[in-house]
Amino acid sequence: MCGVCSGDMKKKIAPLIESVSESTAACLFTMVQGNLLALTASHLITASQTGIIAGSVATLGIFLSKVRNRWLVAGTLGVTTAVVDFFVHPGMFGDEATEAIMTGCVAAGLSYAVGSGMQVMRRRRAVR
Repeated sequence: MCGVCSGDMKKKIAPLIESVSESTAACLFTMVQGNLLALTASHLITASQTGIIAGSVATLGIFLSKVRNRWLVAGTLGVTTAVVDFFVHPGMFGDEATEAIMTGCVAAGLSYAVGSGMQVMRRRRAVR
């Protein structure tokens, strides 16, 4: 962030950046079925579209509902990512919705893991 931005502004933008990143990463990973050597610029563009839309919608929904439960936040991002992924590009494996569902599951898992890791780090900082 810039030096001009306040700490309060960073706290408001951080969840959006986190959601977009998790959704994009999940889409990238699922599109190439775990083979990161197969990533191309086209994959990155498609995953970014999914990530930006899904992350923004999920963050807005979480913000408006004031949900703080880690499972609900992860579930919201997962469902939103799956729906957006389904509409952004056709699935590359399985039935039409298989890839989108897998992408949503990976996004939810990432969201839960990252959120839990951040909570542990905050607790450790607070103890110091």
